Amino acid sequence: MANPWTGEVALSVDGTPRRMKLTLGALAELEAGLEVGTLVDLVRRFETGECSTRDVLALVVAGLRGGGWDIGAKDLLRADIEGGPLVAAQAAAQLLVRAFTVPEAK
Repeated sequence: MANPWTGEVALSVDGTPRRMKLTLGALAELEAGLEVGTLVDLVRRFETGECSTRDVLALVVAGLRGGGWDIGAKDLLRADIEGGPLVAAQAAAQLLVRAFTVPEAK
């Protein structure tokens, strides 16, 4: 369902496969909502393994919104993410990678 060539990442929420993508608008919302630092600081936290659950939640929400689902952080508080917090964190990290790198041609 998700197209990695366009920066998309798949995540199943409440049993429904969802497409996530960090569009320019989603990135702007994410940066505005960060309580500490910038997007560069956020990337650094993921690279060093020092990301918080707040970072993961903010990225997942931004990605879902960029993927076309009008959702907020409060909507995800009781949602069931298939694979739990670890899968959510991996998907959030993959969103960052796909938003800021160009896929290699094969």
